[in-house]
Amino acid sequence: HLLLFLLFLGPFNCFASYSRATELFYSLNEGLPAGVLIGSLARDLRLPTAGSQEASSLQPPLSFTLASYGLGGQYVQLDNRSGELHTSAVEIDREALCVESSGATIFGGSAAVSSSSPSPESCLLLLDVLVLPQEYFRLVKVKIAIRDVNDNAPRFPVPHIRLWVPENAPVNTRLAIEHPALDPDMGTNGVQTYRLRDNYGVFTLDVEENENGERTPYLIVMGALDRETQDEYVTVIVAEDGGTPPLVGSATLTIGISDINDNCPQFNDSQLNVTLYGNSSLGTHVATVHAVDMDLGSNAQITYSYSQKVPQPSRDLFHLNESTGAITLSTKVDGDTPRLHRLIILGNGPGCIPAVITVLVTIIKVMMRPPEVVPRFIANEVEGVVYLKELEPINTPIAFFTIKDPDEKYKVNCYLDGDGPFRLSPYKPYNNEYLLETTKPLDFETQQLYEISVVAWNSEGFHVKKVVKVQVLDDNDNSPVFSEQLIELSIEENNVPNAFLTKLHATDADSGERGQVSYFLGPDAPSYFALDKTTGVLTVSTQLDREEKEKYRYTVKAVDSGFPQRESIATVTITVLDKNDNSPRFINKDFSFFVPENFPGFGEIGVISVTDADAGQNGWVALSVLNGSDIFVIDTGKGVLRAKVSLDREQQSSYVLWIEAVDGGDPALSSTAKITILLLDINDNPPLVLFPQSNMSYLLVLPSTLPGSPITEVYAVDKDTGMNAVIAYSIIGRRGPRPESFRIDPKTGNITLEESLMQNDYGLYRLLVKVSDHGYPEPLHSTVMVNLFVNDTVSNESYIESLLRKEPDISVEEKQPQISIEPTHKKMESASCMPTLVALSIISLGSIALVTGMGIYICLRKGKKHPRADENLEVQIPLNGRINLHMLEKKPVEISNI
Repeated sequence: HLLLFLLFLGPFNCFASYSRATELFYSLNEGLPAGVLIGSLARDLRLPTAGSQEASSLQPPLSFTLASYGLGGQYVQLDNRSGELHTSAVEIDREALCVESSGATIFGGSAAVSSSSPSPESCLLLLDVLVLPQEYFRLVKVKIAIRDVNDNAPRFPVPHIRLWVPENAPVNTRLAIEHPALDPDMGTNGVQTYRLRDNYGVFTLDVEENENGERTPYLIVMGALDRETQDEYVTVIVAEDGGTPPLVGSATLTIGISDINDNCPQFNDSQLNVTLYGNSSLGTHVATVHAVDMDLGSNAQITYSYSQKVPQPSRDLFHLNESTGAITLSTKVDGDTPRLHRLIILGNGPGCIPAVITVLVTIIKVMMRPPEVVPRFIANEVEGVVYLKELEPINTPIAFFTIKDPDEKYKVNCYLDGDGPFRLSPYKPYNNEYLLETTKPLDFETQQLYEISVVAWNSEGFHVKKVVKVQVLDDNDNSPVFSEQLIELSIEENNVPNAFLTKLHATDADSGERGQVSYFLGPDAPSYFALDKTTGVLTVSTQLDREEKEKYRYTVKAVDSGFPQRESIATVTITVLDKNDNSPRFINKDFSFFVPENFPGFGEIGVISVTDADAGQNGWVALSVLNGSDIFVIDTGKGVLRAKVSLDREQQSSYVLWIEAVDGGDPALSSTAKITILLLDINDNPPLVLFPQSNMSYLLVLPSTLPGSPITEVYAVDKDTGMNAVIAYSIIGRRGPRPESFRIDPKTGNITLEESLMQNDYGLYRLLVKVSDHGYPEPLHSTVMVNLFVNDTVSNESYIESLLRKEPDISVEEKQPQISIEPTHKKMESASCMPTLVALSIISLGSIALVTGMGIYICLRKGKKHPRADENLEVQIPLNGRINLHMLEKKPVEISNI
């Protein structure tokens, strides 16, 4: 729309707009954060600023707009109202914007980045800003100069720089160092200086700057160089810029000293004296001369030649190898050959004066020819070396030697010189033939090479020696040998998989492949053991459990690579060491013990069996009682449970204990078990009569009572259980007008009238009732007096009471109550103790509920106890809750136990 508006204004408006164009200059550092103020266009153009009265009155208000958002627009933010220009979130990097040092502009619409003005080092950000409305319209050219900051360190393009300097370079020689350091920063922030960390006292650096401002470092030689003394110098070149603080970069600088031909050949000696026999054969080595040149390569190449002073006969007699300096006999020495030869030899180097050495050769004249030794080898021989296999049999022939005098004038003898299992003996019937043979088997592992000599000498004492070398060939005659035949190892259980056990080592005295040893597990080794064939490393692939298996024993083999293969066997024993990984374990989680009550204190109740699969201290177990320790104690070593005091079933019929077992490991492991102690009943309580409540109480019985009618009852309980609590009732004493008129039910204790009462049956009846249990071995009982007063009414109560106070004259009957019960005393006596105890235990468990219910019943009856206690009682008896409607006033009764 803005462009259409400008086209609509026509030429005059375009001219006016141009005339009102303005240019503003700003500068800022690179790398500034967002929001930094660059400048205020309204203030710098002297336009009404935002917030002023003049600006608030403008309609439409003053606005500033970037003509186009190009490359430069992304780095700034323009406030449309105030005209303030700020840096944006895109950080300005001068080195990225101005990629060239001069004359470069990167366009981006109407905004561009330029480094063409005002100086070669300037980096300009160009913006076009439009100011509206029409009366303030103008096109503002904003130029922002980006100032360089020292945010880049110098950097060498290569990490290692190599420079060659000839060793004869004079002092102050300057050599340019290629690959100078680069620094994207400009001006003083760029590279300023170079230095060496170690100049070795012979080097320094200088910097030259060209017309473009580029700085190049130069290496300057400050002292004499000698390649033969030191051929290389390694240091670090450091480039430093001029920023504050300065930044540095470095690279390794290697200065190599190149060789020049500044050394000539030299002989260590000036003269060499040599003696040569006149009968020496052609090609006999006479001497070797050797010169040294300290230079390198072609500069150190040496050739040898005779001096012009050496006569031609000597040149013909002795050949000189110009490369090696070796002198050999080239022609036969005869009688006319001079006995002294002076050989002047030159050592020639390129560009050098030759080095000189003199070799004096003295020839000794020999009047006779030496004996001849001619070998003819039977065994395999190559270049004078005889090859024999070890373990060859005794008397293995090696060679024939023919010994003779070439002049056939002198007698020749021979002998064998040198150590070894060899023998040289005449070979009959020939006179000059000798056989060389072995005297015992050869052993490669003892000695591999023998050097012997066949020496021949004549009667004139002239000796000739023929050297024979015997090389023993190896055979696979040795088995591998383990360093230990019994390999004893140990490892803790619960090891990590593939745990290292040991490295087996076996040696084989044979050589080559025959001595290479491979390792294998024997057939008795478990599958989870592994043995590396090459290294002999023994590992276990799984976790071992000592409680599952503590000892392992198997064989391993060491096999060589010979043919046929030889092997040896060793035994591996592995002991799995214990770790405390098992808690103590009770034989049962719940133990039950049946103990008769009144069991003596510290008697043995039972044995708590506990085990721990671990070994040693980890398997030691200590037992303790967690609850009830004031009553019970346990023997830690034997596990015997005991009670400190005698136990009474009637006070507590059972006990539940928790026993803890703790092992001796670190950290300790523990477990618990439940112990139930059931007390078996013993007949230690006589029946307790609850009704009638006293020997002094009585009951009125009407004469009209019909036979068979219940009169009253005797009610008793027994704190024991089972057969010990089964109660029987019987009348053991009677007194009255017709006392047999009443009978008692032996099971229920109900007293009934047997016969009709007559006129003469009136009066007081006194019945002595025996209440007996069926305990074993001795039943217990109690007695109670039942008083019945037969009459129509009670007219004189004091009279009745006086009768009750009188001691009754009653004869006791020994008649036992007849109650049908399963067990009898006779049967129990004949039975064994153990079945009896089991039966009693079962009955006791069944009676717990009955005793509990009766206890509740007794508690209810206690609330109705009669308060009178006029007489001394042996037993205090509570009232029975069941009261007959015919019962009158109850009075205490004296009760005795029989």
